[in-house]
Amino acid sequence: ASHIDAFASMKDVEVTYLIDPDSRIHERRVKQVQAKGGNTPKCVQDIRQALEDKNLDAVSVATCNHWHALITFWACQAGKDVYVEKPCSHNVFEGRQCVSMARKNDCIVQHGTQSRGDGRWIRTVAAIASGKYGKLLVSKAYASKPRWSIGFKETKEPPKELDFNIWLGPAQEQPYHENIVHYNWHWFWDFGNGEIGNQGVHQMDIARWGIPGATLPKSVVSMGGRWVDSAKDKPPYTDQGQTPNMQVTVFDFGETLLVYEVLGLCGKSVVDGKPFPPKVDNEFYLEEGRIIGGKFFPKDSDQGESLPEVESNKAPGDVFRNFINCMRSRNHEQLHADILDAHYSSALCHLGNIAYRLGKQVPGSSAAEGFPKNPHAQESLDKLRANLKEAVGLDLDTASYQLGAKLDFDPAAEKFVGSDDANALLTRKYREPFVVPAVV
Repeated sequence: ASHIDAFASMKDVEVTYLIDPDSRIHERRVKQVQAKGGNTPKCVQDIRQALEDKNLDAVSVATCNHWHALITFWACQAGKDVYVEKPCSHNVFEGRQCVSMARKNDCIVQHGTQSRGDGRWIRTVAAIASGKYGKLLVSKAYASKPRWSIGFKETKEPPKELDFNIWLGPAQEQPYHENIVHYNWHWFWDFGNGEIGNQGVHQMDIARWGIPGATLPKSVVSMGGRWVDSAKDKPPYTDQGQTPNMQVTVFDFGETLLVYEVLGLCGKSVVDGKPFPPKVDNEFYLEEGRIIGGKFFPKDSDQGESLPEVESNKAPGDVFRNFINCMRSRNHEQLHADILDAHYSSALCHLGNIAYRLGKQVPGSSAAEGFPKNPHAQESLDKLRANLKEAVGLDLDTASYQLGAKLDFDPAAEKFVGSDDANALLTRKYREPFVVPAVV
């Protein structure tokens, strides 16, 4: 909806197609285009039909994650520019292939990490890069929104208006159920990337952006679990979802650690006490102090000071308008969120999930081996325990959690070091003909 509003409202842009395998959505979105842009778009269920139109200049992608890269790749292959929602890929391999195809065909590809156009974050990143506050030691990301039980939905025949074959796309053949159409697909590995690849990729992007020169890390370790609502006299039960709703991940960038925290059992009170609050934000801890909320706090001080006005090569502004401007100039370097930055930040989310998925259940009373002895990482681990106890009455010492081994990574090769299992998860098994090619 936000894509339609943004582009249809521009006087120099016309939304000519609405593409969705679920035709039940078409009428409502047509009315939205008519109200904003004054024209009536053509509705199709298959992106390939629209890509055959030589008059189509660009594609805006707001599908399930597992379709993001393939549409981007196909569109660039057809010479179209692309605005693709976050994350740009469902796995690391896909992101790199999209970068290669975009560069090969000189396509403009913008990523839906809109914070790249936010003046506060531009000033924050520029202040860190200036060196005024010393080296960045920890870049911390929080992406904690309420993510409680989604329950269970029985498998059934898909609605006649839904082309489920197209909806599945690159994913393997499987039964339809209503927990995947239209939102909860986020919590299934075949289609989504969990919260780290949902809200989390926004904060992950800011966290990586703040680390001078950062691309991909030297190592990654992750822990957590999927815990949902419970009755007062019963332990937490599971639901149909697969991805963790509680996860702490640490990436080693050499001089800087990136600590990512998601605590999804927040926003409502289930047991006595105040509800655990949601938190979606970024913090930066430097040698001389910390940057929080757009202000610098010197060590041992609660008195914040404004960040200096530091020159930056990026001016703040709307990312949708920036995309159209760059389409006209053909200068991808002026994009707020170019596909290369998109690939790196999305890949971080995938690396964290790989580390988690290859983990094992360990006693909740045991220490998180492989995690650095860092107070900011330890704080997140402690908060996860506290959140579980307050939200669902679970003392983790009496249960277990999933802990991944620390995985070494080669940023230049974009491969794990010494782990065939981890490298296998850098891509996926595709379903013909919905294949992201290995050769560009």
